[in-house]
Amino acid sequence: MALIYVVEDDKNIQEIETFALTNVGYEVKGFDSATDFYAALNETAPDLILLDIMLPDEDGLSIVKKLRTRQDTVLVPVIMVTAKTTEIDKVKGLDLGADDYITKPFGVMELISRVKAMLRRSQKTQDKDKILKLGNIVLDREKHSVMVGKEPVELTYKEYELLKLLMTNAGIVTTRELILDRVWGIDFEGESRTLDMHIKTLRQKLKEEGSLIKTVRNVGYIMNGEKA
Repeated sequence: MALIYVVEDDKNIQEIETFALTNVGYEVKGFDSATDFYAALNETAPDLILLDIMLPDEDGLSIVKKLRTRQDTVLVPVIMVTAKTTEIDKVKGLDLGADDYITKPFGVMELISRVKAMLRRSQKTQDKDKILKLGNIVLDREKHSVMVGKEPVELTYKEYELLKLLMTNAGIVTTRELILDRVWGIDFEGESRTLDMHIKTLRQKLKEEGSLIKTVRNVGYIMNGEKA
């Protein structure tokens, strides 16, 4: 049973979210402040976090940024829930490490569907898989190998880690900041152009399958089964 933390200061909305998700079999804990949320987080990391952007004691965007620097929460999926609908707010949330975005008012069925989809794709679930497949690309975690069709692909360590991260998060926009933290390390001080160059060489080595890696302008990259 997945554990979900709902961080929402509006009691009515928190109750709706909690009731809906509990009703479909999830364990849900609600918090109306960042302080209470952090206290619970220090005890147990959840499988998914529903996070309101406007909280009384800390901005939700600030919380996302902190979550992506903690070892115990760097892989935990975060769905931001907010009344803000402008594109810049969505970009900020994704750029800081949020995985998805849902705006108020929302339907209960939409909420449940988003949560189920995110949990299916989450790092925690996919880490159990030894083989990652997307298009004609096959990545074997145990053998540390990559095949395109029947042809082996020779990748550098960074290229392999970059591909693994993108394939693990297939269908989800992976932000530049998160990629740099996960592949190059949180203390990386080089230019972000390093990432662009690795993406370029990775696409070249994957040949036709390289078009599965798509650029999301001003945000990061996404990899899915549709070629450009």
